[in-house]
Amino acid sequence: MTNSASQSLSLEDAFKIAVAHHRAGQLQDAEKYYRAILSSFPQHADANHNLGVMCRQVGKHAEALPFFEAALTANPANAQYSISYADGLLTTGNAARSIDVLKKAGTIGDPSIAVIAEEVLKKAWGMLGIATESEPPAAEIEKLISLFNLGRYAELEAGVQTMIAQFSRHGLLWKLYCASLHMQSKDVLPALEKASQLMPADAELLNNLGAAQAAKKNFEQAAISYRRALAVQPALLDAHNNLGIALRNLGDLDGAIASYRKALELKPDHADSHSNLGVALRDKGLFDDAVERFRIASELRPDNAKIHNNLAAALQNVGKLSESLASSKRVLELEPDNLDAHSRALFTYNFFADKSPAETLAEARSFGALVARQAKPFSSWTGTPDPDRPLRVGIVSGDLRDHPVGYFVEDVLKEISNNPATTLRIIGYSNHLIEDSITLNIKACCSEWYVVDDMSDEILAGKIRGDAIDILIDLSGHTAANRLPVFAWKPAPVQASWLGYFATTGLAEIDYLIADEHGVVDGEEEFYTEQIWRLPETRLCFTPPKENVAVAPLPATDVGFITFGCFNKLTKMTDAVVELWARILLAVPQSSLLLKATMLKSDSQKQLVIERFAVHGISGDRLQLQGPSPRAEYLAAYSQIDIALDPFPFTGGTTSVEALWMGVPVLTLRGDRFLSRQGVGILHNVGLHDWIADSKEDYVSKAISHSRDVVALARLRSALRQRLSDSPLCDALRFASHLETALRSMWRQRCAGK
Repeated sequence: MTNSASQSLSLEDAFKIAVAHHRAGQLQDAEKYYRAILSSFPQHADANHNLGVMCRQVGKHAEALPFFEAALTANPANAQYSISYADGLLTTGNAARSIDVLKKAGTIGDPSIAVIAEEVLKKAWGMLGIATESEPPAAEIEKLISLFNLGRYAELEAGVQTMIAQFSRHGLLWKLYCASLHMQSKDVLPALEKASQLMPADAELLNNLGAAQAAKKNFEQAAISYRRALAVQPALLDAHNNLGIALRNLGDLDGAIASYRKALELKPDHADSHSNLGVALRDKGLFDDAVERFRIASELRPDNAKIHNNLAAALQNVGKLSESLASSKRVLELEPDNLDAHSRALFTYNFFADKSPAETLAEARSFGALVARQAKPFSSWTGTPDPDRPLRVGIVSGDLRDHPVGYFVEDVLKEISNNPATTLRIIGYSNHLIEDSITLNIKACCSEWYVVDDMSDEILAGKIRGDAIDILIDLSGHTAANRLPVFAWKPAPVQASWLGYFATTGLAEIDYLIADEHGVVDGEEEFYTEQIWRLPETRLCFTPPKENVAVAPLPATDVGFITFGCFNKLTKMTDAVVELWARILLAVPQSSLLLKATMLKSDSQKQLVIERFAVHGISGDRLQLQGPSPRAEYLAAYSQIDIALDPFPFTGGTTSVEALWMGVPVLTLRGDRFLSRQGVGILHNVGLHDWIADSKEDYVSKAISHSRDVVALARLRSALRQRLSDSPLCDALRFASHLETALRSMWRQRCAGK
């Protein structure tokens, strides 16, 4: 039967036909008529009810519930609808809701229906683990529920505790107790564990249990609780969404994505699930898909700052920097005090060549003023101002792991910790849950180690002060997972920023920015809120890769042409960079460009890169586009390139040193700020002065001239790893001595009252 056929009948006649098919057991025909009726008259109570009954007849108990609910909504006075809905809820395990429906049904006049209702009610109480004869007085339960509805949670807690003393296995009492604790922000986990034992078929309770376990970072148990909830009630939207969150935190991105997609099948306009799915897709490197999800979520909830913040991060990942900055500004319109959005906007500034150091300083000062308003700085510390005593040095970062910060700090800390004469004790404050082999190596160099990602700024600041830290070092700046607001509390008498960032933090409470003469040249101090402390030679010390990947012969000798390459994030490849690299490719016949980046796992991003170069006359066959790979394979990919091209104004750091390690020289463009001179400092320290360009024209000219001398390139390639190994960039013992001297000098200035 079709809708058009049903419309030729009256609703009454169509319903009679549907009922006749139903009674005859012709369920498919009956369903067609019922659904046709509901397409014209969705509030038809009997059609909804009967379709629900039929769903249950074929074992589709969960699918029956919306029809029973619709029938009861259309006619709340129909006792049969209440019983059918209550019994359906009971079958799907939601005993508490079943009882609630029957209580709202009120007095049932028909004795036969009343008997059925009583039986359903008994089954519901039994499922909750409560014998009907041991029920607390109904009036007392109603009184407790009333306290909850009135928001009198402390009274509810006291009243429930009194009742539990008498009826200790009454599940509903325990559920109310959980509600009272939750609404008072008290620890609810033990009560939820007890309640879920008494009410194992209450899906809502199991979902709440999972949320409480997740709040304590016990994601494995949380996932188990969410799955138990879904076994009882497969269509519980929140449990699917929450399971996705737990699985993402456990590193199971595929499982998380599947859970979020299931939630969206149940409710396609659920903004939180779209946003959470975007986070998981971003973590998986599917940045275009992540942006799409965040856009949908932001359209569904245009005033949600968190979603716009996620969108800003995702847009930055795909190189849409202006849009990313606009999204960050939208967050700040909604939440002017949102520190994460302020910090992200500052980081995004680094990609824009037209953002002057003065503009960046002004924005950074604004951030510093904001965090200062939210903090209550300490003015006294426990350590004595003795200039020569051993020092407790705290390092704060979310990147003490397989990350560029980890690569540049690992060997330095190892040298400090292995030096019997050192006067430094390193205390690590890791703002990241997951530990890897590099984390374990760094951790072994620390006399104390704390994971602090779940601590508030105030609590962490208090802990650092309580730990008697003398010098506190920020290793993040305005990069992800930073804890800059903690520094505004001034938990240590001396504070510095080093390594992870390349501009001012904007915090007046950070005393020093550790740099070198190449990064921050004389005369630029005015663009920093910190005092510049220049280390001798370099601010960087590279930990050579553990992966044993040999330097390969120069590829140009085999293929007959030069292959340029860049392994930096595509975000750094601005339009100005593309235009300059295209000029090089056009000037060097048959040359090609190999790009390797996480974003290039996406076909759409590959196509975008091809289109960007096509504008400048470079065909796609001259581009080699590779996605991410494990570090050993990543390093081995340098065997395919002859010359590495450094982007600008955001130059490479880790990628540049890795290229040199693999025998590949890097051509860099000297910029007008710290960030744009990373390559200058690196190349200066390995003696590659003729690979530093002073202008765009010089950059192109050097690329052409170096590419013409294949013999010189091959000779340099064979010697470059040793040159790097012998340079200050890999001399961890020497660097550790310089760093310790700098920190001691900072401390002595503090003791001298400077």
